[in-house]
Amino acid sequence: MDAKKTDEEPVYIISVAARLADVHPQTLRIYERKGLISPARVHNRRRYSEADIQRCRLIQELTQEMGVNLAGVKMIMDMRSRIEGMRARMKSLEEELEGLREDVENRVQEVRESFRNDIVPVQRGEIMLKRRTGFFGK
Repeated sequence: MDAKKTDEEPVYIISVAARLADVHPQTLRIYERKGLISPARVHNRRRYSEADIQRCRLIQELTQEMGVNLAGVKMIMDMRSRIEGMRARMKSLEEELEGLREDVENRVQEVRESFRNDIVPVQRGEIMLKRRTGFFGK
């Protein structure tokens, strides 16, 4: 299992998550109501992941150390999410572009290899001489 999936796995009940995030359980409920965190529901009970706890810590940092209100925090979190989505999209497009670039390079190589290499050098004036003598026909 990779680290991202492990971070997203909902394992902590609200009391443990609150302790890990160094907040009161009611604070977690407020954050959920404001749409700042979205804990999973297991048997109709909140379960928090490591990613949820990290998000709570970031919210605490923004509100307590930087003086941002919860509406501002929501905007910041939404923008961060959009940026991550754009980064993922850019990476996907870069990979697609690289594939297309390789395809074009392969096609150019195929065309180059298909050129005939049996060109015969001709002396200057030799073609005119052959035309006059009727070598090319009329």
